[in-house]
Amino acid sequence: MTASSICRRTVGKSAKSRIAAVGTIAVVGSLLLSGCGDQTNDKESDSVSNAPLADKLPKDIRDKGVIKVGSDIAYPPVEFKDKSGNTVGIDPDLGEALGKQLGVKFEFENGTFDTLLGGLRSKRYQVAMSAMTDTKNRQEGVDEETGKKVGDGVDFVDYFTAGVSIYTKKGDDQGIRTWSDLCGKKIVVQRGTVSHDLAKAESKKCKGGKKIAIEQFDNDQQAQTRLRSGGADAGSSDFPVAAYAVKTSGGGKDFELVGEQVEAAPYGIAVSKKNPELRDAIKAALDAIIKNGDYEKIIKKWGVEDGAVEKAEINGGK
Repeated sequence: MTASSICRRTVGKSAKSRIAAVGTIAVVGSLLLSGCGDQTNDKESDSVSNAPLADKLPKDIRDKGVIKVGSDIAYPPVEFKDKSGNTVGIDPDLGEALGKQLGVKFEFENGTFDTLLGGLRSKRYQVAMSAMTDTKNRQEGVDEETGKKVGDGVDFVDYFTAGVSIYTKKGDDQGIRTWSDLCGKKIVVQRGTVSHDLAKAESKKCKGGKKIAIEQFDNDQQAQTRLRSGGADAGSSDFPVAAYAVKTSGGGKDFELVGEQVEAAPYGIAVSKKNPELRDAIKAALDAIIKNGDYEKIIKKWGVEDGAVEKAEINGGK
């Protein structure tokens, strides 16, 4: 928040020089400066005090007015950069709505998906919000592939439901309908996602030595580029992302969805288990925007109504 334009001009560099040179102006200037500071602080204070759920936040976050959000901002339509470089999508819109309830700004910071929980543990972020599937392993800090404990788990505030889909180049589905049809073929995925885990699990089931060749990337857009160029037979992403790519890439001429989505599970906002007060504040804010209709407006705006939830839930993933 800023004060009025008149006050900002009063405390500019040239004004400071004149204040230092003329005692009378210094007195007036200091009074104006005091007035401007009070206006700014009052506005910021009002922003927090007028937020219906501000008192539910931890005091340190409430005082700073910001929740830092770790996110892989290359996953349209969930979160991505528009042509002007602005962060847009389902998650940023929901973050803005949640912030209004809590009196803070959800500030999205870009990072690769498989580093987000590490950033949360190191306190680089207060939350991770990035189409992250809520799973028991993530709740408990267990590696999906090895089953070994690799760090502190997290709590999730679940806000959406999505399955996983397979897509191919348009007009070249090669008879792929299910995950078992990928044996002997090559798939592109984003590293550390449920699609990546499914591909590895399914490859182990393939018979006759026809494993699934898996090529992993830092983000989903790189995987799409690889498939588009003919470097793979199929790709896999969460359903909203795959459907968006099919609709928009090449004006809808690049890809097609094949088969049905599988492994429907909740997306969750990840919060450190050491911060239950923040977790519960976010849950209360999510329930509030579901009740007041803001949630529904955002979900409809991005055309993903099928994944809407009726209430917030903590750690609903299996």
